[in-house]
Amino acid sequence: MRKYVVLPVILLAAFQLHRPERANPPADPARAVDARMEVPPNIRALLDRSCADCHSNRTTWPWYSRVAPVSWLVAGHVREAREHLNFSDWPGRHDAEHLLEEICEEVEKGAMPLASYRVLHPSAKLSPAERQAICGWTRSAAAPPAR
Repeated sequence: MRKYVVLPVILLAAFQLHRPERANPPADPARAVDARMEVPPNIRALLDRSCADCHSNRTTWPWYSRVAPVSWLVAGHVREAREHLNFSDWPGRHDAEHLLEEICEEVEKGAMPLASYRVLHPSAKLSPAERQAICGWTRSAAAPPAR
């Protein structure tokens, strides 16, 4: 019976030896989304509350991001999220249009923020009105400029 307790403890301790990268890369403010396009204050607040921890270089790393194997999952989610969409490194207009469409699509269907994130961060959950506000912003931001 004792080996059933000791072995998992040893494995958990060994897992702690592999530390994933949990860094916030330097960010050039001139490349941020709100430097490259109009982001209304209410939308900025929603993005900060529900998206920025994974989709920016301003991640707040919680205590559980230091404990393996959860640390591996958290670091992997943040890395993938930044690769796909990073509000700290916003692209030019053409690429931004596609990202804006994807933001609305993911938010509208409830895929973002991730359910696993919402469990530990209930304030990140978006209400239907907040999802509509984000989609309204993405649609107007993606529209071609008036001539």
